[in-house]
Amino acid sequence: MKPLRVAGYSTALLCCMGAATAHFWEECVTGSTASLRGLGAVDSQTAWAGGTGGKILKTVDGGKRWLELPVSAGETLDFRAVAAFDGKAAVAMSAGPGKASRIYRTGDGGAHWGLALQNTDEGGFFDALAFWDRERGLLLGDPVDGRFVVLLTADGGASWKRVPADGMPVAREAEGAFAASGSCLVTGPGGRAWFGTGGTGGARVFRSVDWGRTWRAAQTPMLNDTASAGIFSLAFRDTVHGVAVGGDYLKLGGRLKNIAVTEDGGATWQVPNGAGTGGFRSAAAFVPGSSTVVATGPEGTDISSDGGATWKRVSKRGYHALSFGRDGPGWASGADGRIARMK
Repeated sequence: MKPLRVAGYSTALLCCMGAATAHFWEECVTGSTASLRGLGAVDSQTAWAGGTGGKILKTVDGGKRWLELPVSAGETLDFRAVAAFDGKAAVAMSAGPGKASRIYRTGDGGAHWGLALQNTDEGGFFDALAFWDRERGLLLGDPVDGRFVVLLTADGGASWKRVPADGMPVAREAEGAFAASGSCLVTGPGGRAWFGTGGTGGARVFRSVDWGRTWRAAQTPMLNDTASAGIFSLAFRDTVHGVAVGGDYLKLGGRLKNIAVTEDGGATWQVPNGAGTGGFRSAAAFVPGSSTVVATGPEGTDISSDGGATWKRVSKRGYHALSFGRDGPGWASGADGRIARMK
């Protein structure tokens, strides 16, 4: 199933909720026309983005100038996730059937990329990539042999090893993950990690508390009545409070069951009673150190100041992916080479 194969700063964001929505985003001039679903923010000056046509972009001056960083023999790839450590080091994941799913690494700012991993399962499909630190990370792929593929690295992505089958619950029929924003998989403190699923067998959240070695699954009330519906993104502000966003990407304006929240680390999930987002949302991210969470999708952006309980539309501009770095505003990327910073 892969329908998409194809401390003061928080206050400033809340002030935006009462301002004109057109001023929430400040778009950059990238010179690219790629659909950019992979995004990794380092800080207010440095961010990396990946997308169709094998395109990887980088800025080190706050978005004033974007460099295109070609991957050798990667012109046909679609980079759906980027883990960025600084202006020199990054790991990029391409998504696609079989051998089109790959992992590349760079340590020289993108001047050269080395192939670290290539999928060898014809039915495999990489979905997302996340790191706890510069060395330890994990990769999520659609089910192969009845279980989701999770691979671990302890050397910055140079080598990868799949989690044993007995550490992963059995996948349901028609359950998969969405390579929509690189954020259906996220990491948390103390070796915690979560990933969300979709499809008619999905809308579950898998969670790990031991650095990805073993997993448990929990059902959520998120929409999952079609192959194009489910959880597209997860965001956690600590070890217990989290938000899931999604919906049906073929019904962008649908507001039914496209938000769920947890207060126990992902063991149970509920639909909040307050106002939801303005429709399908493919990415969500917490403002670091706060209970403010931002969600975006192709047709708009929403913000919640109470951890996802209630939402307010702040912009009609929408994007595919969101990412916050260590400081400063968040970044967003989307179709037609569009990248923006939050004002």
